[in-house]
Amino acid sequence: MKHTEIEIQSLKSDVKQMWNLVANQLSKAKKALLENNTTLALEVISQEKRVNAYELKIESDCENFIALYSPVAVDLRLILSLIKISNTLERIGDFAEGIARHSTTEDCTDIDIQLIEDLAIEKMIDAVLEMLLDGYVAFESENTKLSGKIMGRDEAVDTIYSNGFDVLSNYIQQNPSKAYCALKLIIILRKIERMGDHCNNIVEDIAFYVDAEVLKHNKDRKSKQ
Repeated sequence: MKHTEIEIQSLKSDVKQMWNLVANQLSKAKKALLENNTTLALEVISQEKRVNAYELKIESDCENFIALYSPVAVDLRLILSLIKISNTLERIGDFAEGIARHSTTEDCTDIDIQLIEDLAIEKMIDAVLEMLLDGYVAFESENTKLSGKIMGRDEAVDTIYSNGFDVLSNYIQQNPSKAYCALKLIIILRKIERMGDHCNNIVEDIAFYVDAEVLKHNKDRKSKQ
């Protein structure tokens, strides 16, 4: 195996490790939120530094690879995609940390569990987790046929997000004394919705690497899957 191939495998391995860490972070953040588990939330917050460290390492190693080997064609597309994917994973990790932090605040510990269920927050996070894990499979197998499936889940996430405003509006009208805590859940919904968008960005990066296809800003991209 060529030295460049060894370096590429090492870079891809780091990205996959980061991917698994971020997925684990999101899974724990979900549990911390739904169970109001402060201990688990603090674990997610403390591990965010590991996610950041992965991003910095991958970005630095990719830059060094470009400087040393001047890659072209598929190798260059891969390196550029690895940088972008690691950046995107770091942002998803940030959102997971933000969700976890919600479970550490003492001002909204008595939030109505029924409201959480009505907002379908668990279903929303599970959809993002599935997108994240399917993206991992697509990256590892270089199978861009999974793109349509992943993007389809993002539409479901967007629908839940949109419906959430009506649910919160009705809840606040009926429970005005709990308006502050209810409104804070909008931030949670927004973080989850953004994570879904970021999973789509990862799909675009994989398609660019594997197929040399630019999906970004392509309004017809979902209909082509």
